Amino acid sequence: MSPERTTRRDFLKLAGCAVAAGTGINATQAFARGSGNRPSSDRPLRVLGTHVTLQESLRQRAQKELGFEIVFEPGGSASVLQKASTRPETFDLYEQWSNSLNILWHADAIQGIERSRIKHWAEINNLTKTGRLTRDAKIGAGDAPYKLLYVQKDGSLGHDLSDRVSFLPYVHNVDSFGYNTNVVPKGEPYSTESWGWLLDPRWSGHVGLVNEPTIGIFDAALAAQANGLMKFQDIGNMTKEEVDALFDILIDRKRAGHFNGIWNSVPQSVDFMQSGRVVIESMFSPAVSSLNGRGIPVVYAAPKEGYRAWHGVMCLSAATEGAQLEKAYAYMNWWLSGWPGAFIARQGYYISNHERSRKYLSKAEWDYWYEGLPAETDLRGTDGSIVVRKDDVRTGGSYEKRFSNVAVWNTVMDTYEYSLLRWYELLTT
Repeated sequence: MSPERTTRRDFLKLAGCAVAAGTGINATQAFARGSGNRPSSDRPLRVLGTHVTLQESLRQRAQKELGFEIVFEPGGSASVLQKASTRPETFDLYEQWSNSLNILWHADAIQGIERSRIKHWAEINNLTKTGRLTRDAKIGAGDAPYKLLYVQKDGSLGHDLSDRVSFLPYVHNVDSFGYNTNVVPKGEPYSTESWGWLLDPRWSGHVGLVNEPTIGIFDAALAAQANGLMKFQDIGNMTKEEVDALFDILIDRKRAGHFNGIWNSVPQSVDFMQSGRVVIESMFSPAVSSLNGRGIPVVYAAPKEGYRAWHGVMCLSAATEGAQLEKAYAYMNWWLSGWPGAFIARQGYYISNHERSRKYLSKAEWDYWYEGLPAETDLRGTDGSIVVRKDDVRTGGSYEKRFSNVAVWNTVMDTYEYSLLRWYELLTT
């Protein structure tokens, strides 16, 4: 069964297994608000997604500036993808990552976005439109977002320019792993820091992974390859035999007690590290910022093998129409208005039209987060706590340097359905 033939029923059967093995997040519950018989003009805009962007400060600001009620439903990445794929009538906008696009599109769960209705479309940079910020940057293996951006004449997704797009390009970043330098000796960015550390026997019993089959599999694959345990012909599109070899390694390690947690959400990954349950784990940038703000010295690695990159996607539910559609476009345009991009910069994320956000950041913030320069002063995160100390330099350097070192993008591979079964096996072993 190829990704092109993935249906809502297929995804429910397969991904439901992975969700059930997690922390019990109910992926099919309806929104607590926004349903019922209220007139569409009075209904709140319902946004389904993860804790990465569905933060209360953003909801309150957007609601105040746009003048209508907004309801966020954040959850674990696997659970919200399952819900979005099977119940598009329960949300108006979906926020997650580009690796969810093929699933959502082929399940008829989302509709195309009219490019002409995105006010600042011309300001969106070339990372999304061409795959590169600079001419010499590595595009990386897998589904670079530009390959899935435009709705083609035949209804497929591709890179040829068209009037409709599958998603609003907005938040993005490169991911790696975080490690507690109270335990794990600090390495050198792009030199000694390596994905291989996730499978290093020194940290056995204190390693965490992310419970997202289209993300965690690449962290594990990069780690296995870095340790010389196996080699992939195309790490962005593994064969069935390669998937089997990788999961045989992971399951053996899990049985031996190497892993001490597979987390489902950013808050849970923070808890894992703060409690000492893990000293090294797959991480997202907000978790690292949160831990640093709490005085826990976690470094976000710049692996010598390259980053795993992701691009946030904001998608329109196939069921969104009328007044809800107008609200959805207003909310998408709000995200590119400047302030939201500055807000998420303070947790280490980038926005697609970043120049518009510059005026909402101090010079010290801009220089640190985007230019990779030493912090001129202490810098605060989104929660007001100090997350960067004076003279610190962002791991991995500038925006351009970090996105010039992409090893692989979050991707739905041709072997996606089979890898889901092996992922479920890993979770339940």
